[in-house]
Amino acid sequence: MSDSLQPHGQQHARLPCPSPSPGRISKPVFFVSLGFHLSGTVTEPATTSEPAVTYKVAISFDRCKITSVTCGCGNKDIFYCAHVVALSLYRIRRPDQVKLRLPISETLFQMNRDQLQKFIQYLITAHHTEVLPTAQKLADEILSSNSEINQVNGAPDPTAGASIDDENCWHLDEEQVKEQVKLFLSQGGYYGSGKQLNSMFAKVREMLRMRDSNGARMLTLITEQFMADPRLTLWRQQGTSMTDKCRQLWDELGALWVCIILNPHCKLEEKSCWLQQLQKWNDLDVCPLEDGNYGHELPNITNALPQNASHSSGSWCLKLQKGRELHWQDSHLQRIISSDVYTAPACQRESERLLFNSQGQPLWLEHVPTACARVDALRSHGYPKEALRLTVAIINTLRLQQQRQLEIYKHQKKELLQRGTTTITNLEGWVGHPLDPIGCLFLTLTEACRLNDDDMNESRPPVYQHVPVAAGCPNSSESYLSLAMEVALMGMGQQRVMPEGLYAQDKVCRNEEQLLSRLQELQLDDELVQTLQKQCILLLEGGPFSGLGEVIHRESVPMHTFAKYLFSALLPHDPDLSYKLALRAMRLPVLENSTSSGDTSHPHHMVSVVPSRYPRWFTLGHLESQQCELASTMLTAAKGDTLRLRTILEAIQKHIHSSSLIFKLAQDAFKIATPTDSSTDGTLLNVALELGLQVMRMTLSTLNWRRREMVRWLVTCATEVGVRALVSILQSWYTLFTPTEATSIVAATAVSHTTILRLSLDYPQREELASCARTLALQCAMKDPQSCALSALTLCEKDHIAFEAAYQIAIDAAAGGMTHSQLFTIARYMELRGYPLRAFKLASLAMSHLNLAYNQDTHPAINDVLWACALSHSLGKNELAALIPLVVKSVHCATVLSDILRRCTVTAPGLAGIPGRRSSGKLMSTDKAPLRQLLDATINAYINTTHSRLTHISPRHYGEFIEFLSKARETFLLPQDGHLQFAQFIDNLKQIYKGKKKLMLLVRERFG
Repeated sequence: MSDSLQPHGQQHARLPCPSPSPGRISKPVFFVSLGFHLSGTVTEPATTSEPAVTYKVAISFDRCKITSVTCGCGNKDIFYCAHVVALSLYRIRRPDQVKLRLPISETLFQMNRDQLQKFIQYLITAHHTEVLPTAQKLADEILSSNSEINQVNGAPDPTAGASIDDENCWHLDEEQVKEQVKLFLSQGGYYGSGKQLNSMFAKVREMLRMRDSNGARMLTLITEQFMADPRLTLWRQQGTSMTDKCRQLWDELGALWVCIILNPHCKLEEKSCWLQQLQKWNDLDVCPLEDGNYGHELPNITNALPQNASHSSGSWCLKLQKGRELHWQDSHLQRIISSDVYTAPACQRESERLLFNSQGQPLWLEHVPTACARVDALRSHGYPKEALRLTVAIINTLRLQQQRQLEIYKHQKKELLQRGTTTITNLEGWVGHPLDPIGCLFLTLTEACRLNDDDMNESRPPVYQHVPVAAGCPNSSESYLSLAMEVALMGMGQQRVMPEGLYAQDKVCRNEEQLLSRLQELQLDDELVQTLQKQCILLLEGGPFSGLGEVIHRESVPMHTFAKYLFSALLPHDPDLSYKLALRAMRLPVLENSTSSGDTSHPHHMVSVVPSRYPRWFTLGHLESQQCELASTMLTAAKGDTLRLRTILEAIQKHIHSSSLIFKLAQDAFKIATPTDSSTDGTLLNVALELGLQVMRMTLSTLNWRRREMVRWLVTCATEVGVRALVSILQSWYTLFTPTEATSIVAATAVSHTTILRLSLDYPQREELASCARTLALQCAMKDPQSCALSALTLCEKDHIAFEAAYQIAIDAAAGGMTHSQLFTIARYMELRGYPLRAFKLASLAMSHLNLAYNQDTHPAINDVLWACALSHSLGKNELAALIPLVVKSVHCATVLSDILRRCTVTAPGLAGIPGRRSSGKLMSTDKAPLRQLLDATINAYINTTHSRLTHISPRHYGEFIEFLSKARETFLLPQDGHLQFAQFIDNLKQIYKGKKKLMLLVRERFG
């Protein structure tokens, strides 16, 4: 009794709450220990805002376990409150200050009748308001000879503890467990609820490890709340899948139940009870399927416990119930987990030969995830040595399997390589499996090698040491740490088919990343490097059984992320092997042709595959990005190595099918090749250029919002490579660029002053570039004159023959598809360059393409029209006479025509100073040609516009209309008889629109 709360093994460390802060909780000021009951008061000191508070605490204990607690604080949580913890720790750490007393029944037994009466009366007096009704009730029952209380010998004693035959377990507030799980599930994974539930799962594992029976109780309570989740009913009614966050929680729930069912030392009745409970849950309509899906899609994860890899779908509980077939009574299994020196007998029976390898080490031939579930169960239930022994046996089995697969492949190698494809694959992958078999083995092995850290600083990575394998290994240098690396490499290198469904595929990626992050915590020494090299060679030679074999299934899970780790880890120690492995892993078979035939000498002819052709590969984008990361890692490492860079370039061109990712690689290569603090790497720079050229070819005929950025980058890259690269892209522009890109970006940049200075070009080189640019410009202008004519003229300015050719292309195209805007732009350019007559010709052609309606007085072409008229006026009377008929035909807006007319009468024509011409210096009359035609057209436009506006005029526009008539009068008055015409025009308006009395009144007031 006196040792019931003493530290015992690890028991006292298991209190379900961390120790309270010493500065926040005072030591218990009053305490009494009666038998197996501890009572006391705990005070929280006063703060600046709150007074001191004292709480009464009562604790019952039995055989080193707290079996019940009560505290006046009213804390509602699954963990003990700080006051319970404080009283418990005080009792444990200062046992000499707590006087132990016998159970209260023993004390009462020593009292005589008078003492007992005095004791009871004093007790009632001290608590009469609380216990008096109960005391009277008990007194009545004792005095009644037929009462139930008199039919039982003795009386209960809460301080006496339980019988030795009674079960004892730690106190667990079941209602609080239910409430908290229900609360977390109702939050749907938000507000950190998923993290809180995972914390509860971790508490269950801790209980199992300490062999606390509450572990199964708590998991049962959690599962009941999961089954009561109202979202299950909703998902079932809608026929939809549960959310990914919820499925992750169900996966962990299932893994914990596997541990419970596989408890190696549970009683048969316990296991039967759990299986019955699982059956009850399975009978519920809402019990989810194993893949978390209530719809009609295919299941996406394989069986957790059975011996096959069937894709049949079943309920979550039904899969777990198959664990009833698993037991620990197998004699071979018992010998494996119970001894480090269990080896093959000297004289083996025929049936025993399969149970050991050639070195006599025991093997465990079982479905790998199931075997690993056994390891997890041993580890979870506090049997670390047994878990290690079984782990070693499983790894030896995997080694033997790997060797046999290698032998099979050697016999089939020639045939498989000729076909270039295989149907051999593993339908069940170990990475991403619901039971995480590889992660389980890895953690079991590394936990045995982890150095104890007194600081327990979670921010610091763990430190491991080599611990020799104890289980009868002939190779004494082998350690658990090297086995951990080996099994991780085996698991991630397993060739397996991509599972169905987004969740399963995402889980494969997440599980792989978790394993790699754990591998990266290992400090690679000579022993681990040797393990790494050996396993990488086996993976490369493993054929269709390895994800890194020469021939793999078309829908195999890619190895890019795994290979990136292997490449970085191996590079300092075995560069040839690291590059061979990474180059092998670059492939992505699902996006490549199913056969190896075809011309691969020109990889840029490959068509970028549309991802929608593979709807079941939901993580394809992520996988392609990982492929790109692997390529980038190799490019960085191969800087300065011409042969390796060329090999990497070929692999990129062959295996990467996304233009955006190839462009990213090109940018990465360019950045690495041109550091700011050292010289340029020419080979890597050429690789960047080659990749950029491939991007240009891939995106030439497809829409890509980054295309303009890509073109500009390529020109920059070619400029950095040198003048020959620029000449090359100029000469082969039609395979890389559109005509607009070639003229406006590529050629213009190539001949710019900045480029000439950057490359320090001499005169012949400048001329060569300029000649290529002119040739390109003319070719582009012929192919797309609408978009390229102006750019071609600009690029050909310094060469008369080329300039004339470009001009002729523009003239020839003017009658075709060129718009008035394009022609006006070219015409203005010609005037700017000193070719006014050519500008006039182009302006005339533009005018013939224009149609300006009466109400388009804000049309963007008005400035062009005014400019064209000003140009013709400045050239002379003849040019103006030629243009005015075109203006009259194309422009029907009265205000624009009147503006043109006014401008033509302000100055004399022919002031441009064309050689061989003289200006008369006289102003032109509106009564004579060519302005008379323009005047008549302007007056007619005003008349037509007036009638059009009066058809649908509203009173709020009357004032604007009067101002319009005022402008019209200015034009009417230009000829000698203009005032008569205007007066007649006004009279006609009054007669025709006499119904608009208010408007006509305004007209009379202004114009008479």
